[in-house]
Amino acid sequence: MKVALFIPCYVDAFFPEVGIATLELLERFGVEVDYPLDQTCCGQPMGNSGCHADAAGTERLFARNFAGYDHIVTPSGSCAHHVRDHLTAIEQTAAVQQVRRDTHELVEFLHDVLQVRDFPWAEFPHKVGLHIGCATLRGLRQAKASEIDEPFFSKPMALLSKVKGIEFVKPERPDECCGFGGTFSVFEEPVSAKMGVDKVTDHHRAGAQYIVSPDMSCVMHQKGCAERLGLDLRFIHIAQVLNGARE
Repeated sequence: MKVALFIPCYVDAFFPEVGIATLELLERFGVEVDYPLDQTCCGQPMGNSGCHADAAGTERLFARNFAGYDHIVTPSGSCAHHVRDHLTAIEQTAAVQQVRRDTHELVEFLHDVLQVRDFPWAEFPHKVGLHIGCATLRGLRQAKASEIDEPFFSKPMALLSKVKGIEFVKPERPDECCGFGGTFSVFEEPVSAKMGVDKVTDHHRAGAQYIVSPDMSCVMHQKGCAERLGLDLRFIHIAQVLNGARE
């Protein structure tokens, strides 16, 4: 199995520890991981901003970097969703279609492809609020959305439930958007900030000590909101918890 690791721009710039945890976690399960050194952005920010055609150069480079791998794994649901569903500014060759089809967010790769059911090294003795970003929830369908009448399921929760000591707490509106929304948080800053305040307040009221998420962009937004409110909340990516982080 040839697996390439795709680390999104903001993770590389602001949260390199998440990329390291992702690599270490994959290697714990015997996955041989390659990291294409020429990788840059997948084009999602331009797509979010309506500049679809302007993303062509970035998309072309992405497809060239990751062609030929059996799987491309990334610790970002929104980036995986963009590649799978919106990498369309370039010609849809067989190689491009393969890259799109074989790109996975970390949780779904562990849950669906590797079918991991145990993390014997992991222990996280804290009360946890789980946040699944909109693209991950509704685009990648990693959990039940509240507006859909179907049996409950949650791939992130299924993995985290195998971690010793973890205790889940549930906010009143568990799958409500936190307001980040990529470039939405720049163009609609007041609305975005209010949504973020509502989100972290909901988690804090439920008794969460940590917010755990497969979406570090949402975590970045919520962390800023919590700090401005003075809330005693901490934030961590799911890769770090599954890899054995205790705090």
